[in-house]
Amino acid sequence: MNAALPRLNRQRLPQLSDHLPAIPWKEPRIGIVHLGLGNFHRAHQAMYTEDAMLAGGGDWGICGVSLRRPDTRDALAPQDYLYSVLVRDTNGQRVRIARALRRILVAPEEPQAVLDAMCDEHVKIVSLTVTEKGYCQDPKTGGLDFEHPLIVRDLKDPDHPQSVPGYLVAALKRRRQHPFTVLSCDNLSHNGAALRRVTVDYATALDPALGRWIEDAVAFPSTMVDRIVPATTDADRDAAARALGCVDAWPVPSESYRQWVIEDRFPAGRPAWEQAGALMVDDVTPYEAAKLRMLNGSHSTLVYLSLLADIETVDQAVANPDLRGLLHRLMTDDIAPTLTVPASFDRLSYRDQLLQRLANPALKHRCIQIAMDGSQKLPPRLLGTAADRLRAGYGVDRLALGVAGWMRFLLGRSESGAALELSDPMAARLSALAAQGADGLVERVLAVREIFPAALAEDPRFSASLKNAYDALGRDGALATARRYASL
Repeated sequence: MNAALPRLNRQRLPQLSDHLPAIPWKEPRIGIVHLGLGNFHRAHQAMYTEDAMLAGGGDWGICGVSLRRPDTRDALAPQDYLYSVLVRDTNGQRVRIARALRRILVAPEEPQAVLDAMCDEHVKIVSLTVTEKGYCQDPKTGGLDFEHPLIVRDLKDPDHPQSVPGYLVAALKRRRQHPFTVLSCDNLSHNGAALRRVTVDYATALDPALGRWIEDAVAFPSTMVDRIVPATTDADRDAAARALGCVDAWPVPSESYRQWVIEDRFPAGRPAWEQAGALMVDDVTPYEAAKLRMLNGSHSTLVYLSLLADIETVDQAVANPDLRGLLHRLMTDDIAPTLTVPASFDRLSYRDQLLQRLANPALKHRCIQIAMDGSQKLPPRLLGTAADRLRAGYGVDRLALGVAGWMRFLLGRSESGAALELSDPMAARLSALAAQGADGLVERVLAVREIFPAALAEDPRFSASLKNAYDALGRDGALATARRYASL
C-alpha cells in the first residue's frame, strides 16, 4: 500500500467526482443484507443496486457479511466501505467508486450482530453469493446434507448458527410477521429453488411448523448473474491508486459487460433494478441454462486444458487457435442445440459475444481461479449437457474432453511438471483417488456418485468418450488433443 497517498474515504468524494455518476446521491439506509461479500457481488449486484437507487430512489444500502475471514472488512472499514471498480476492455480502463455498501460484518467474530442485521425491520432482502458449496446440499438428492459438519453443528445449537441455512432459518424465525425475500445470486441451476429446499429441510428438522411456514410464506426468486470478475492483484491496487490519487486497499477488476436476470417475486419490495438494466422475468430458466452451459461450461473446459498446457490466463488461452477452435465447436455443435430459449435469443450471436469476452486481454483472469470447486461446478456446467445429448442420441466427445481435462488436473501436475493446486470441497477424497495413479483414475472418479449420477456414469457411450479423451490428453497433450477434437 502506498503510504504517501491518502486513503479513500467518504470525505474525499467531492475531489473524486470524475469517478462517480453525475447524479445527486443520498446516503441510503440498509435494506439488503448480503451473505458472501466477494469481488463478484461488489462488481455485480452492488453496482446494479447503486444504479437502481440513482435511477429510482429508495433505501437499499447493503450490509455485507463475510462468512469466513475478516480481510474485506479490514480493508474497507477504514475507507467507510467505499471501493473502486476497475472496468477494463479493449477501450482501456474506467474507474468507478462504489457507495452502496454501508457496513461489513464478519460472521465468525460477531454472529449475533449478523442475525440482528438480518432481523432489522428495514431489511427487505437477504441475498447470497456463497458459491455452490455454501448451500450444504446433498449432491445425490439436491436436499440438505444432514451429514455436513456445519449442519450437524447448527442443528445442535440453532440459536448460534454457522451455516447459510442456519443463519437464514434463525433470522426468518424472528421475522415471521414480516419475512424478507431470500435472493440467491450463485451460479447454480434453479438457484432460488435449490436454496429454498435446503432452507426448508433445515427448518423442518428443527420444527416442522416452521418449515411449512417458510415453504409457504418466504419468496426465493431465482436469478442468472453474469460478469467476469477476476481476483484482485497488487497491480490492480496500483492502478486504482494512480487513477484516484488515493489508496484503495481492495479495488475490484471487471469487464464492462454485465447481465442480471431476476425472477420478479419480491413481496416485501425491491430496488428498481430494471432501471439499472436488469431483466425482470417470470422464469429465469432459459437464461440460466444458456449461461451455465455456454459460458461456464466452456470456461471450465478451457481452463483445465489450459492449465495442463501451462497457460495461466483466459485471454492467453483463447488466443491459442487450438483452444479457441475447440470452444467454437463445443458451443456451436454440442451446447447451443441443447438450449430451450426464447425466439429472440440468438445462440450464435451469444457464442460470438462470449468468445469476445473471454479474449479480453485487459482482465488477465487466472485459469486457476476458475478451476476451483470443480466437483461442484461440473454437474450443472457440463454433465447436464452431456446427459441431454445422450438422451437425444448424439455424441459427447467434446463435452467429455472438458471432464477428462479436469480428471487430468486432479493428478496435480501440468505437462511441464508444474504443480497444480486443487481447491475443492472434495479435495481430500479426490486427491486420494488421484494418488493411486493415472491408470484407472477415470473409473475411480466416475464411481463418485456425488459428482456423477449413475445414469450418466454407467452409460457406456459417456464412459468410452471420457476414457478416450483422458488417454488422448495423456498421450498427445492438451493442445494437440484440442486441435483434433475441434475437427471431429
